[in-house]
Amino acid sequence: MIFDSHAHYDDEAFDTDREELLAQCQAQGIEYIVNVSASLASVKTTLELARKHPFIYAAVGVHPDEVGELNEENFAWLKEQCQDPKVVAVGETGLDYYWDKENHEVQKYWFRRQLELAEELELPIIVHSREACADTLEEIKRAHTERLRGVIHCFSYSPETAREYLSMGYYIGIGGVATFKNAKKLKEVVKMLPLERMLLETDCPYLAPVPYRGKRNSSLNLPYVAQAVAELKGVEAEEVIRITNENARKLYFRGRDL
Repeated sequence: MIFDSHAHYDDEAFDTDREELLAQCQAQGIEYIVNVSASLASVKTTLELARKHPFIYAAVGVHPDEVGELNEENFAWLKEQCQDPKVVAVGETGLDYYWDKENHEVQKYWFRRQLELAEELELPIIVHSREACADTLEEIKRAHTERLRGVIHCFSYSPETAREYLSMGYYIGIGGVATFKNAKKLKEVVKMLPLERMLLETDCPYLAPVPYRGKRNSSLNLPYVAQAVAELKGVEAEEVIRITNENARKLYFRGRDL
């Protein structure tokens, strides 16, 4: 059974067939999905989705591209939403210097606040980092405590950087990019990563794996990612699926009665 650790099924890309697709996911072995919010609006739609579907859980947070909408009042509201029993993580949050939609210092400020929120509530953190390797690592090192844990989503940096995160207890999120021919750096990361520290993710509707690259992604495509990881690790895809499922349960469901 597959655990999709990072999806966006509230996205408008699924408006025409969301319920049919989610039913198909369950029928084809997708055991759990964590739907991840990226804005204040998507916190609401993510929670609606998680409340409606027993196998979907929610992450509550604001993406670095959207932190301009945050203030103390709606950050307090964000904290309240984290009390919902279907919420299993804070995120996605982090730094994005690729799109550069928000001032870097503003991104860092709200990233720190969300790291603090995760630590306070003892929830894992889902970290987005694009073209911001050094600053992301610096912020996570600064915030690090024994209580703070999480996943570096859609990992795109070097094996050396991955080791830094592993040393602090973080998981590494691996998705469709691992199937791309030109993803040499990520393939090196996958080779060095212990399976016990890896999560499978789609980031759907984005980043569909080969042979569906460029099309709408869904959890149904995760077997392609598992197979790519298995080939790089020299194991069977079933083992990748089993271990990454266990990893996601440990991260998101620790101490919960399901």
